[in-house]
Amino acid sequence: MRTVFLFGGSGYIGRFIINRFLELDLFDSYFIFDLNSPQWFDKLPEKVTFIQGDVREQIPNIDIQANPKETWVFNLAAIHREPGHLEHEYYETNIEGAKNICDFADRKGILNIFFTSSIAPYGMTKEIKTEESELNPVTPYGVSKKEAEKIHISWKNSNANRRLIIVRPSVIYGPNDPGNVYRMIKALKKGIFILPDGGKIVKAYGYIYGLVDSVIFTMGKKDPEIIYNYAEYPLMDLKEMTLSIKKEFKYKKPTLSLPTFLLVFVAYLLQLIFKLFGKKSDFHPARVKKASFPTNIKPEYLIKSGFVFKYDLPKSLNHWRSEAPGDFQ
Repeated sequence: MRTVFLFGGSGYIGRFIINRFLELDLFDSYFIFDLNSPQWFDKLPEKVTFIQGDVREQIPNIDIQANPKETWVFNLAAIHREPGHLEHEYYETNIEGAKNICDFADRKGILNIFFTSSIAPYGMTKEIKTEESELNPVTPYGVSKKEAEKIHISWKNSNANRRLIIVRPSVIYGPNDPGNVYRMIKALKKGIFILPDGGKIVKAYGYIYGLVDSVIFTMGKKDPEIIYNYAEYPLMDLKEMTLSIKKEFKYKKPTLSLPTFLLVFVAYLLQLIFKLFGKKSDFHPARVKKASFPTNIKPEYLIKSGFVFKYDLPKSLNHWRSEAPGDFQ
């Protein structure tokens, strides 16, 4: 019996992974373990079981009959929005969750874990980052993901028969996702997007369908341990991204450029003004600083392994529009 457990499987990445697995008929049974049920299913497929639970607590003893060598655990559960949570919340979900999920795999004799980490453990640097680069996180989220990686590696090293794959995704975007790339597209349409310092910075991005392709690609390898970055290759700088988006969607409004320090100052002012009216502004100083700093991530493992990157930015935008035209109406 080929079985897969997807902890945090009701989230954005989980949605596309499980749908692709179902299309390819990779497993005989699917368990989604999450606080919330998967909303994209009108009705759960026969092979799919939803279990409501919290990874911050010990995972219950789910009764299954599965081949340990063909069974996979996916740890997709995370708190990631920065800023947006208290410091201890990142540690409780990302670190304690990792411990509980690895403990579950240990108790059930499961030999394969796939963990979605982040590029946040690399920290802030203008240098190109590969999988061999030093990890130097500077935020609670980045620290928690680095520690979670250690927990999974310790689990793998305690048994020579175990396999572990860790992916460090860059900013992921695609259909029905209201994330950074989509917000940039909407801002460019309205003519309110501002390039920090002329946009000569590289911001790593990854299309959701390409990420899922990489998941299946690495699962098909035989390496007992794989740690890899996911970002499209080659990348564009922020100015090139805006030009590509405007060309794809035929947006004509101009795009302004301002120094980062001025954008941060404006963000502080907006925070104060919104606070006076009891509201919150998404234009947060911390996000402005984050958006203005490069994340030049190179997916070296995938490049050397012969992975085919099918979705550069123009192709991904075209594919996105064909998959979810309502996102752009």
